[in-house]
Amino acid sequence: MTTSTHTGGGMDVKGVMGSINFDGEWITITKKEVGQQQRQFRIRAADVTGTRLKPATRLFHGYVQFVLPGSAPANEEKGLMAGGRPPQSDPHSLSIRHSANDAAQALVTAVEQARG
Repeated sequence: MTTSTHTGGGMDVKGVMGSINFDGEWITITKKEVGQQQRQFRIRAADVTGTRLKPATRLFHGYVQFVLPGSAPANEEKGLMAGGRPPQSDPHSLSIRHSANDAAQALVTAVEQARG
């Protein structure tokens, strides 16, 4: 199973009910919540003030989160089903599976480098 692809300088991470694409300048988070239309959120890498990566384990999903000026990182939800991740409704984060840890780390590193 491939979780990271590099096409035309872009990077993709397949997450839980969504994906993140980074083209070197723009981060696009695509999410599909149960019973909702697919939504896309675009963030310019230069506008990101911080990144958070919680690697997934074999038992619990992890997440990638981008912090923007004037907004605090979304709190991690507690409980067995949430597994310490931000809520699915947070537009600046995406849950990831264990198999996507390496791709997510590479994407966060690329975003950090693009931030300057």
